Amino acid sequence: MSDKYLLREYFELCSGGICQDLLTEDEKLEVKNGATFLSGVMQRCDEQNGNGRVYPAPILQREVKNYTKVVKENRACGELDHPEDSVVNLKNASHMVTSLWWEGKDLMGKVKVLSTPSGKILESLINDGVMLGISSRGLGSVREHQGKTLVEDDFQLICFDIVSEPSTQGAYMMMNESKQKQIWSKADRINRLLNDIIGDKK
Repeated sequence: MSDKYLLREYFELCSGGICQDLLTEDEKLEVKNGATFLSGVMQRCDEQNGNGRVYPAPILQREVKNYTKVVKENRACGELDHPEDSVVNLKNASHMVTSLWWEGKDLMGKVKVLSTPSGKILESLINDGVMLGISSRGLGSVREHQGKTLVEDDFQLICFDIVSEPSTQGAYMMMNESKQKQIWSKADRINRLLNDIIGDKK
């Protein structure tokens, strides 16, 4: 059995109207009721990224489906930078994913900047025009296939962090102005198991 590693992928956030993703400027940064929201590309399937890895669509789609439950329960927090850890430390939480959707091979999403100490740092970076990235963090093993590094079926998506480096060309997040431990509960584990066994019956 292959060893599991902490897999981290970087996508870029941007401001100033220079992003080349699928959202318009007005969709990328939103300030609503005093809260700042960012949106853009979160991940991409079936394409080799800057780290040389490929996330097969069935695996990434399964994990996004599982993660959507965490999003709906307002538990999808992430941190600033990329800790060398497979858990989310809530004392360092800076943002929370509020929605996810697919645009072809691109996983799009919206994140809310939290009013935590780390969230205040993130908000200051945004206001000062710092180029930021979004990055997935997960656990899983990989294998080499035809010159590419494929992420295996045991991959588990943990969270999305805010980082300073991109790994996928053209995957940007932007802002448009209109001014712990990661705990998988028993229900979460049952939900993941059922998804693996019966799949999507739609």
